Amino acid sequence: MNGLRSGVCAGALLVALGAGSAFAQELPGKFDGVTIDAKLIGGQQYEALYARIPEWEAATGAKVNVISKKNHFDLDKEIKSDIASNSITWCVASNHSSFAPQYPGIYTDLAALLPKSELDAFVQSTIAASTLDGKLAMLPRAQFDVSALYYQKSLYEDEAKKAAYKEKTGNDLVPPDTWEELAKQAEFFASPPDFYGTQFAGKEEAINGRFYEMLVAEGGEYLDADGKPAFNSEAGVRALDWFVNLYKAKAVPAGTTNYLWDDLGQGFASGTVALNLDWPGWAGFFNDPKASKVAGNVGVKVQPKGSSGKRTGWSGHHGFSVTENCANKEAAASLVWFLTNEDSQKLESAAGPLPTRTAVWAANIEAAKDDPYKAEVLAAFQEAAENAFAVPQTASWIEISNAVYPELQAAILGDKTSKQALDDAAAKATEILQDAGEL
Repeated sequence: MNGLRSGVCAGALLVALGAGSAFAQELPGKFDGVTIDAKLIGGQQYEALYARIPEWEAATGAKVNVISKKNHFDLDKEIKSDIASNSITWCVASNHSSFAPQYPGIYTDLAALLPKSELDAFVQSTIAASTLDGKLAMLPRAQFDVSALYYQKSLYEDEAKKAAYKEKTGNDLVPPDTWEELAKQAEFFASPPDFYGTQFAGKEEAINGRFYEMLVAEGGEYLDADGKPAFNSEAGVRALDWFVNLYKAKAVPAGTTNYLWDDLGQGFASGTVALNLDWPGWAGFFNDPKASKVAGNVGVKVQPKGSSGKRTGWSGHHGFSVTENCANKEAAASLVWFLTNEDSQKLESAAGPLPTRTAVWAANIEAAKDDPYKAEVLAAFQEAAENAFAVPQTASWIEISNAVYPELQAAILGDKTSKQALDDAAAKATEILQDAGEL
């Protein structure tokens, strides 16, 4: 890792900028006296990258002023407040493929600020997903997200547990390949309040996204071909019942309806959870003996299948954007480039997140040959990525999520039936789409 952190000579690719670029010099450029205000996503799996910012400052003569660092749900609310009050005075912000369609017009086209050779170095599907209305609205960082299944290996090596599970279910105790089997195992392993079979993030887009991917795995669709909400179906009820039944059985922590991603990561690392569907960014953390009680005991495999035979695969990717209002777009674009360049992506992906640059994928696979855990992680997430699918392509996705998730919570907590909750959620989603002119 010391090599990855070595100064700008390692960080910069020193490519001459092509015709049409706003730069007149090589990356990262010189911007003496410039200060770039930034709003960044915070959280354990994102922080290591920000330690590179002083390298960019030393190379360019500019400064970065981080004026906000929050989880993406709170950051989204803050950005919307800035839009409403016409107070977008900052230059750089964290962005995400699920959130980006909400912000038409506030971000500039990075394709006009960076050389084509740099953009060509990315996995092109992520560049396409980052391009909105013909503009490259964000540059992807090494945080391509699709979830795979982490589990405690020792549970599956325990002879007493294997015998007891076989007697109870008639099945062998092996890491599950279906969501039905995972639910059975979660109930079997659970011993509340000290140990739980699994967990899930239970609020905001997090629970709506998990419900969405479970819905797809059950053979349903969130929006139909006409863009109308269609999740209040039999498949939707089956998907939501999966969460409801685990909560009712106390196979998940009682507070799970208030959990977001950091809560899940810390929960699995605490050693009190058997099975955990989670993002690649946690892989290194889970196997770090300084941070995790399950280090050395972590297995990773492709995400399970639903009753339709499809695997869950809700996916997206993080990135950085530059505002149209930025007084020095060239400096801001240089910072965004630096935080997503080859060395930055090697740094981030070394901890488990999936890169979005082609060369970094190749380097990581080669580097993992002598590390069985990393090789297992890469193999699991490569297979998981083959099942990846994006959120419904509507600018109202987050607004719909904000309306739907309290209804999902109501069903999980037993205040409504799954069908009633989904009917009420569909009515709210329909109204949002109608108000937005999408229906």
